[in-house]
Amino acid sequence: MTDFAIRRRMMVDNQIRPSDVTKFPVIEAMLEVPRELFAPDAMRESAYAGENLPLDGGRVMLDPRTLAKMLDAILPDSGEMVLDVGAGYGYSSAVIARMAQVVVAVEPDETMASEAQERLSEAGADNVIVHQGPLAEGAAEHGPFDVIIVQGGIDRLPDAIAAQLKDGGRIACIFMDGALGTVRIGHKSGGTLNWRFAFNAGAPVLPGFEKEEAFAL
Repeated sequence: MTDFAIRRRMMVDNQIRPSDVTKFPVIEAMLEVPRELFAPDAMRESAYAGENLPLDGGRVMLDPRTLAKMLDAILPDSGEMVLDVGAGYGYSSAVIARMAQVVVAVEPDETMASEAQERLSEAGADNVIVHQGPLAEGAAEHGPFDVIIVQGGIDRLPDAIAAQLKDGGRIACIFMDGALGTVRIGHKSGGTLNWRFAFNAGAPVLPGFEKEEAFAL
């Protein structure tokens, strides 16, 4: 067993299982996908630390616990299409690809999107489509989606993203209030999203997901 494989097992045993992540498909996927492959090159030695890893543009690669708990709450299955917003170098998409039929990974940075495609191919995640474009626009041409997960904090959910979720579908987002954040799971019914609290977590607010500035005279 390689050093990274040992760290991956320790990540699951020490960070994920103790955080009430119980769904076997999530645990299995996180045991199988090499997180170090998708970390920024300078951060590979920190790939299994229990913290967000910085990406360019003030974004982050979510810590393993947060990602696992979000997936445990929405649990994509083998017949579903998932929109992964803010995929970075593709780790979250590679994990989801082990569970879902198809993953559409949205990444605005051209270089990161290109590298994500290469790293996903190296990991054998052939059911992931990397879509380069603004995060807040999603990927309407590939939707609608059964499941949506947002890889970063939000102040608000853009209408374009909400519109791409199928009726009966579910979405996981980290709603930020200053430095504090809560993960909420939304279920869409009759065109309306109904949210419930899942757990506490935090991440920088993604571009395009900030509060709209109120107009003042």
